[in-house]
Amino acid sequence: MSNMDLLASGLKLLVFGMGMVYVFLVVMIFAINVMSFALRPFAARFEPKPAAPRKPAAPAEGVADIVAAAVAAVALRRVR
Repeated sequence: MSNMDLLASGLKLLVFGMGMVYVFLVVMIFAINVMSFALRPFAARFEPKPAAPRKPAAPAEGVADIVAAAVAAVALRRVR
């Protein structure tokens, strides 16, 4: 086999392989759309119920000290 024959067969294989991937993706998109259309009437059953709003948690003790220390550290770093 010459180099041109090898290149031609490699190109054929490349086109065939990429074509198969493209066809598979098109078929997969089609199948997803069909399933979406078929299951649309049942979608309301699977939607989660809205949760009741939660009360904000009370701040833990010592949080003010930690915040003050963080603010002081940032201010000290900016000064340097």
